[in-house]
Amino acid sequence: MENPGFLPRISHEDVSQAAQLIQQAYNPQSQLSSEDQRRLQQQLFDIQKRAEAWGLVIPFLNHSDYNVQFFGAHTAQVKIARDWSSFPEENAPQLRELIVDLTGLAITSGRSKVILRKLFVAISSLALKLSSRQPSQWPDWLVSTVQRLSVMGASSEHLLDFLAIVAEEVESADLLASNKSTIRSTLSDAIPMVTQAIVTCMSRPRPHPSPNELRSALKCLEAWLSYLPADNITPLIPGLLMLLTPMQQSPPYEFEEEEFVPASDALQEIMSKSALSDGAGTKTLTEPLLVWCDRYGGALIEQTLSAGFADSVSRSFCKLLAGLGEHSNQYLASSLASSVVPSPVLPDILASPSLPTKSHLVHNYLKLLLAYTSLPGYHGVDEEESELTLGFWYLFQEALWNTDAELDQGEVDAAEHIKAEKDQWIVAKAVYSELVKVLRRKVVWPPADVLRGWTRDQRDKFQAYRRDVGDTLINAYYILRDDMVTYYVDELARYLSLRQPNDGWEEAEGTLHCIMAVQESIPIEPNPDLCRLFSAEILGRLPISGGGRVRRTMILLIGSYASWFTTQPVVPPSSSAPSLLLNALSYVVSALTEPSLCLPAANTLRDLCDANRTALAPHIVAFGELHAQVANIPDTEKSKVLQSIASVIQALPPEEEIPPIEAILTPVIAKLFEALQSSSFQQEEARAVAIQQILILAGVSKGLTRTVDSLLVLDESPEEQAEIERMKRARDDPCVVRLREVILDAIQRTINLWSTDASISNALSELIKAITALPSDVTLLTLPPGPLLELICIASQRQLTAVWFNLAQMLVTQLNPPSLLPTLFKPIPTAEAHAIVLNALAALLQATLSFFSQPGTMEANPDIVQAFFTFVDVIAQHFIPVFYQLPHDLFNALMQCAISALSLQERYSLVSACTFLGAIVNKTSTNDDLKEAKTMLIQTHGRSILRAVLCGFAGQAPRSANPNLIEVLSTMVTRFPAETRTWMAEILYADDFPPSKATPEAKEKFLKSIFSSRSLRRTRDAAQQFTLVARGLEGSSFGYASVTM
Repeated sequence: MENPGFLPRISHEDVSQAAQLIQQAYNPQSQLSSEDQRRLQQQLFDIQKRAEAWGLVIPFLNHSDYNVQFFGAHTAQVKIARDWSSFPEENAPQLRELIVDLTGLAITSGRSKVILRKLFVAISSLALKLSSRQPSQWPDWLVSTVQRLSVMGASSEHLLDFLAIVAEEVESADLLASNKSTIRSTLSDAIPMVTQAIVTCMSRPRPHPSPNELRSALKCLEAWLSYLPADNITPLIPGLLMLLTPMQQSPPYEFEEEEFVPASDALQEIMSKSALSDGAGTKTLTEPLLVWCDRYGGALIEQTLSAGFADSVSRSFCKLLAGLGEHSNQYLASSLASSVVPSPVLPDILASPSLPTKSHLVHNYLKLLLAYTSLPGYHGVDEEESELTLGFWYLFQEALWNTDAELDQGEVDAAEHIKAEKDQWIVAKAVYSELVKVLRRKVVWPPADVLRGWTRDQRDKFQAYRRDVGDTLINAYYILRDDMVTYYVDELARYLSLRQPNDGWEEAEGTLHCIMAVQESIPIEPNPDLCRLFSAEILGRLPISGGGRVRRTMILLIGSYASWFTTQPVVPPSSSAPSLLLNALSYVVSALTEPSLCLPAANTLRDLCDANRTALAPHIVAFGELHAQVANIPDTEKSKVLQSIASVIQALPPEEEIPPIEAILTPVIAKLFEALQSSSFQQEEARAVAIQQILILAGVSKGLTRTVDSLLVLDESPEEQAEIERMKRARDDPCVVRLREVILDAIQRTINLWSTDASISNALSELIKAITALPSDVTLLTLPPGPLLELICIASQRQLTAVWFNLAQMLVTQLNPPSLLPTLFKPIPTAEAHAIVLNALAALLQATLSFFSQPGTMEANPDIVQAFFTFVDVIAQHFIPVFYQLPHDLFNALMQCAISALSLQERYSLVSACTFLGAIVNKTSTNDDLKEAKTMLIQTHGRSILRAVLCGFAGQAPRSANPNLIEVLSTMVTRFPAETRTWMAEILYADDFPPSKATPEAKEKFLKSIFSSRSLRRTRDAAQQFTLVARGLEGSSFGYASVTM
């Protein structure tokens, strides 16, 4: 075919040169470097962008090389989708005819399906554009295109492929609701044609003469499901069941893979994405499938077990079972013990004069699903199917909770209802009892010699499977409750009593994993099974050396049940009675010195001590012995161990905390100062030691923090007041005062020496967060925020980081702590706090604004920008007057910086700047002591703020920040309505307003909408509409979605 007159004409030489580029880029024999490949791709992209590229479509499709043909089809698709606005509108009808003709020729010429798909997408894209115009330039595009392609010789297979792609393209198209309605109407008109084509293909004699055509028909069905009403889907289900059914009706059955798999896929899609989803179609879908499973499912399971693996048919059947369970879980739950005989709509091949009861069908279904759940071997190595069934057990458990048992016809009295419910739960518990046994076996790791042969990917997949099984076991627990824990504990006891010295620990570890998985569901109350687990009967028989994985799992299990031990009686040190808590603690401590176990052991020790500090406090002497062994514990975990000890110390009276805290911290502080002194000649080693000691100080400080939230404690209660007084007296102890001074000195020296080191600053951040607190949460070590804020300023003047700003923000909040009691008046900061914040703000502003003044700095450091504006926002919330005590030039520079940040393209930076500007305008306007400052603020910066906001709407700011810009605009409109009205008009109509699609009429409409009602909703709606217009997105669903997210 020659190029028609309305397309650009390109010389043969230029076409050949472009074709050579394609062949060079896509030839598998070309040994191109990645740089050459990128260069060629860019050249092809540049060619495709040019208007003349329309003229390449036909020559490329006529080319003998497959890659060039593909690029021709791809160019047609891309030009229609991406460059349509530049195509002459008067030539659209001719292009429509051309693309259809080219597609018909490509089909009859035997072009590959990949090329045809590109052309089908091009037709669909073009049709969506032309039919959406008013009036439509292609009203009957779908039916007429199918008819035309058919006349040109397209086979049923190709037409079905085309219809499938049409449905997919319409589903994903970016159309307004009105246009989408028109397109859907077009598709609705074509439904009879589509369903007839599918039925015709499915009805051919078996085995199907053209598996590819059948596959295309069923893929077409899947694509059209969202458009087909239930009445059009239901007649197709018997045909799909026929395709699942083996052709010979006597065992051994042989299932046709090329028919079974696509039919199974189509049924799965019907159950999940059609008008028959969510449990619909009981008689036409659920029950026919259950009858089919009852008839043939067992044979598929037997074939799978005999073969030792699941082939494609078996895997597809497993997916079908899972899909049926997701679709029909409520039916399955209600029919679990039903004696009612179903009356499904069945194809002739499944019809029977006597069908089994619903309960029989459901039991058989559950048996089949359990068979896949319990496939022999290890998941990820021997089989991949067992994981597919796990999601069902959650849905089934929920359905059992929320669905009443089905009664026989005529049974309505209460006694029969109670009996039906009882029968239902008897069966449910039997099913889930079998499930927990199966899953316990499936999570057991293989012996070490087998595991060594696994790849890393296989290990990771099996580990992920174990986690998924853990989630499923939680659902089983909600059905079985204590019976499930009893079963696992009995299994453990039985295994340990029969275990031989040379046996592995894999079975025990698998059972422990199952018990650990359900921890979050088990209530924190006395439990005899857990008492057995943590007693000498089981815990006492587990290995305390070697053992590897079983010890790790038991340590993690103890940590997960840390809070449960609070249900146990407190055993004093003088008692000879066994203590489950001390048993668990001893088991964990024994692993601290082993490198492979020290991490989980330290974490579990921390959790145990934190949750049970009161019960462990009488045993503080034993923790002294643990402290003596700290030197043998790896450095990476020492901070957690000492945090654990500190949390037990916190349960002591404050004055009794002093000696053990001194004993813990004295060597730590000494070691930190040694590192600081040796830094000049052992830089790296000293830095590593310093970090370790700082983290230990942070861990101890965390441990001393009480577990009860201070906001839940009223400081007016006599007991709390007495406790506060005791803490004050203990803090005034000379030894404690000296300890805090030394820690503060160590922080100062560390900052002076290493403040620019990222690892040091992160460690200091951990320490400062842990060692500072609100007044109601002070500990022996709590440091005042003022001196620390000064040190943060020193560090920031050397190197700005988000870490320092985040700490400064926290310390500013502590200088004006919230009241714990309800009050009408916000507490006023002290003069001392006011002075500290003013000095810190001035110092940090000078450092920050100097840093941001360098070109490109704000764009390159979004984390610092966000943290900085969050910091000044906190000051605006708590200490608004300090801004107006700054030197005028410094305050003005801050405001100009914030205003300029409204054009940043990084969203979080822009949002934090918006939040600060809104806060400073609001807080200044509502403070009666700042009337002069209010006038100065609005006169100096009000217009600039408005201009930045309006320019952001017009395109200078990312669309995702629109809600935040609207908040700033609403604040300005509310606080300064007269000035805002005047300035907005001046800005919008000024010559220097950014070029946009907004006409003078659109700007006028925007102004009127804003000031006709100064509500936030009205302002938001008006601003969003103006944004769409200004950015040229009006009339686009993408535009509406992007500004309303």
